[in-house]
Amino acid sequence: MPAPSKSHSTNQTSSADGVAAGVGGPDGKMPLTVNKQLRSLAHDLSNSLETIMQASYLLGQAELKETDKKWLSMVENASRDAARISREMREILRAQSE
Repeated sequence: MPAPSKSHSTNQTSSADGVAAGVGGPDGKMPLTVNKQLRSLAHDLSNSLETIMQASYLLGQAELKETDKKWLSMVENASRDAARISREMREILRAQSE
């Protein structure tokens, strides 16, 4: 099985201003219904990521071979990255709804 590749986004926008440009009406805000749908999806994604993070923590408590520990480390790192991205998405969406 080939090792998964890790890609990094070059767009590190963390402010709602940069993301909102050109979206929605004249004030740059997205429609409220779209915002609510995206916030709901982001919340569901966070719940799924939390399950993955908890399961990987419990798996880390087991006796694992060295190669399995490396795979577990990749899962833990990727789930932390995904949780960070999810938080940033929720912050942007929250700022859009204000």
